Amino acid sequence: MMHSPASVILLLLCGTRFGGAWGYTIPQGPADAVRRGEAINTTRAGFIYGPAVAGGPFYPSGPLGKAKVDGDIGNEQLEAVPNSALVAKDIARANSSAEQYQGLDTLEEYLLLYQGQWAKTLPKGPAPGVLTNYTQDLFFSMERLANSAFSVRRLPRSSELPFLVDGSIVSNVTGSSLQKLLKDGRLFYADHRAQKSWPKTTNKFAAACDAYFYVSKKSGQFLPLAIRTNVGSNLIYTPVDDAADWTLAKIMFNVNDFFFAQTWHLAATHEVVQIAWMAAIRALSIEHPVYALLNRLTYQLFAIQPLAQSFLFDNGTAFDTLFPITGSGARDFVTELYINGTGAFKDGYFETDLKKRGLIHGDGPTLDHFPYYENASTIHKAIRNFIRTFVKSFYQSDRAVQSDPELQAWAAEANGPAKAIDFPNEFDCIDAIVDALTHIAHLVSTVHHSVNTNNLISISATLPMHPASLYKPVPLTKGNTSVAQYLPPLRAVLAQFQVDGIFARPLIANSTRSLSYMFDSPTFLNGTNRETRTAAAKFKEEMFSFSKEIQGRKFDKDGLSQGAPFIWKALDPTEAPFSLTI
Repeated sequence: MMHSPASVILLLLCGTRFGGAWGYTIPQGPADAVRRGEAINTTRAGFIYGPAVAGGPFYPSGPLGKAKVDGDIGNEQLEAVPNSALVAKDIARANSSAEQYQGLDTLEEYLLLYQGQWAKTLPKGPAPGVLTNYTQDLFFSMERLANSAFSVRRLPRSSELPFLVDGSIVSNVTGSSLQKLLKDGRLFYADHRAQKSWPKTTNKFAAACDAYFYVSKKSGQFLPLAIRTNVGSNLIYTPVDDAADWTLAKIMFNVNDFFFAQTWHLAATHEVVQIAWMAAIRALSIEHPVYALLNRLTYQLFAIQPLAQSFLFDNGTAFDTLFPITGSGARDFVTELYINGTGAFKDGYFETDLKKRGLIHGDGPTLDHFPYYENASTIHKAIRNFIRTFVKSFYQSDRAVQSDPELQAWAAEANGPAKAIDFPNEFDCIDAIVDALTHIAHLVSTVHHSVNTNNLISISATLPMHPASLYKPVPLTKGNTSVAQYLPPLRAVLAQFQVDGIFARPLIANSTRSLSYMFDSPTFLNGTNRETRTAAAKFKEEMFSFSKEIQGRKFDKDGLSQGAPFIWKALDPTEAPFSLTI
């Protein structure tokens, strides 16, 4: 049966299933493939690859593409409007409490920003430990293994050292030499030097830091060793510096890491999923089970690019007003990240990425604690188990996968007209399609929400340690006595909170929009089968159980949780969304 363009638009917008006697089907022989192909051709004619909207890959165009975008924007606005109302109430309250903050002349006064504030947007307050342990070196370093786990890597033993640090200082801090740390596989590195060359905003400043971290042979802890500014006199800071200088160095690194995390996540999650989904829309029948699953996982997906352009990148919007790099520069930085590795599909697979960066199974000692991996792996395993059951309920063998013309067309479309990066060339076995679908589910959940959504306002953008910019030029000499003079004034503080609040989604907590309900949708499940519905129920049960574990976490006798002096709860499945959201 051939669908009219109007009916196809309707089906694309609402995700309504259409198919055989009980639901989704894969092509049942040549005649069925021809029938389905006619409808796919109608879709292809109306859903086409248009120019990028906010950097990165193609964006939907054509009548069906525009209709799908409008539908996603409508769904996003249903959540954004009430959330924005909460942010407005909190900002109004914070504005009326200026006297409470005592002028923001010291680091400690920035903590007053959280007393009795943000009850609507951040009902549980910042992550435990943020307001008490924020100056600790272990807090700074363990953020690289929790809420900001995508910029750090272990240096291979054969590496050239990116920069040198005074040997006596290294010995004093680590009990070893820099070369010995490298040889032992204990030296880690993060590099934000690329940020130096992008156009800058007015009256906001940043370094372009790179930094060393190391695994202590004595304690086993993951700790900071040195931060280089790469600006001006190119100072190198270490933990033996005066407290104010070292604190400022950590803040300067955080400014760079904050910018990186927000631009990187657009390229690594939104844009990778976007182009894979566009190729799927043009290659798969709406009767196909893989189409149905992707339609569920990509809820609101196409709303993000126009929102990012209008809210983040346009002149005078978030990047221009808060960050040291302009909106147009940030947009181009996203595109460069996407093209030069971040947009790679298979290379971004969960353990593939972590192994590549030496964070798991690395050439050196195992990290005693890795909060991101520990949290994400529990969810990733449950996602993979569900998807394996789902896929095997439709494909009884590898041959059945190989023989599905629509599935193979998806791979061909992605690698051809879509110009996706590192997408599978073909699906030759059950594991290959399970891997790809698991990765998409992983990107929309355990990657995205570890760096964005509620994570921002609860830890990654908390003050005083995480401003979006410095408000005084990077120092040329050491000996600073006031770190607060580099921090944002109240107007900029409230602007940062307002933007971060827009990204939060407190109303999703304990609702069917939470990650626990990723596969529990009548629209999706009604077209599946008993095995899939049973697996979806099991997934939800496992997520509720994991949520209780996360919510029950407390500091141990050493004042640590998962080896960190903060309790990281961003991937609580009852609070994080099941899709990319914003």
